Amino acid sequence: MADTEKITINMNAVELGKIDLLVEQGHYSNRTDFIRSAIRSQLEKHAVEVQQSVARHSYAIGAMSYDRADLERRKANGERLQISVVGLLHLPTDIPAQLADEVIESVKVYGIFQASAAVKSALANSGKLK
Repeated sequence: MADTEKITINMNAVELGKIDLLVEQGHYSNRTDFIRSAIRSQLEKHAVEVQQSVARHSYAIGAMSYDRADLERRKANGERLQISVVGLLHLPTDIPAQLADEVIESVKVYGIFQASAAVKSALANSGKLK
């Protein structure tokens, strides 16, 4: 289960040139190192706002995973899941879309949501995927 995701950004030539200059001067090992450092800096700058939002909305932070047995057990107990996570949500591909739709009441993921296309589609079509 990968806990990273590749993203693509567009930059103008001058910004990219400045990054390349800093890399050449040894401030960063490569462009990716610079971009990761810049992102971490901004996340640290806004840490209070993030923490307040997490607390206000009761988001879990980190990686969450529910397997088929978890969902079947919750279904048998009549339980419904309201999932809110900042990070990663992993639902293995062996989970049938119908089971996920029956047990999951709502899903809100800021980050990466790993599930089969069928599960994502079922949750989105029923308005549960926010």
